[in-house]
Amino acid sequence: MKLVERKVGEPGPGEVRIRHKACGLNFIDVYQRTGLYPLQLPTALGMEAAGVVESVGEGVTHLKAGDRAAYASMPPGSYCEARVMPAAQVCPLPDGISFEEGAAMMLKGLTVQYLFRRTTPIAKGDTVLFHAAAGGVGSIVCQWADHLGAEVIGTVGSAEKAEIAKKNGCHHPILYTDVDFAQEVKRITDGRGVDVVYDGVGQATFMDSLDCLRPMGTMVSFGQASGSVPALDIGVLSAKGSLFLTRPSLMAYTAERGDLLAHARDLFDVVQKGAVTITIGQTYDLADAAKAHRELEDRRTTGSTVLLP
Repeated sequence: MKLVERKVGEPGPGEVRIRHKACGLNFIDVYQRTGLYPLQLPTALGMEAAGVVESVGEGVTHLKAGDRAAYASMPPGSYCEARVMPAAQVCPLPDGISFEEGAAMMLKGLTVQYLFRRTTPIAKGDTVLFHAAAGGVGSIVCQWADHLGAEVIGTVGSAEKAEIAKKNGCHHPILYTDVDFAQEVKRITDGRGVDVVYDGVGQATFMDSLDCLRPMGTMVSFGQASGSVPALDIGVLSAKGSLFLTRPSLMAYTAERGDLLAHARDLFDVVQKGAVTITIGQTYDLADAAKAHRELEDRRTTGSTVLLP
């Protein structure tokens, strides 16, 4: 990765030009950089940012110059000072949410919103397992699930991260380096298993995650930080208790603008009323994006990471 100077240009019909105040870092950026999610090179990276609208193109009515705004969407390109992009996926950012919070929460927070509200709606009394519970998505998951009255079990990689997860509402942090997390989940649930597993880790946790589910429980595989999940004989789902399996993506759930705005309003609401606090664990200069990627991949980050132009 390297910084290059490019002209930004003016927005065309249906586009907006936005000046970034903060940019988010997410594992999807790593997937794209490494080729796991192929992109045509050379390309800019980054799926999430917050800033101020500088100008809008013909037909754009929901935004105007001077508006605070944030987004988490295709196409990639948020690692920059300013850009022109499609306006449909850009949301007005409430005054009570900082630019840094906006950049730290849009992709991760909207991910939690669709997982909890649409993919597998959770309710009071449900028991859920979430991997990487001290990470950016995990920090939001633990708070939001606790707010909804669910019992939260989370895996973490260190004692320090276990404390972070616990403070965020994870009732049972599991140090996966010390114990078999599937056996520990069964112990915590008295052998029953959890209602839902939310697994963004992928290859390293997938099969053991299936063993954590109760009969007719749901496995939500929404990421692959450790690598792609191998091909699966779907008969395994039957053998392990008539399990449900889904592989959702944020872009599918927010493709329609009405859905995006509804999801964003729900996210903004829980943040503004204090049910969910956006934890920014570290910030980097935009020029240090490569260092930020290395530390994210090495599991040396907690909470969300923000790049500052």
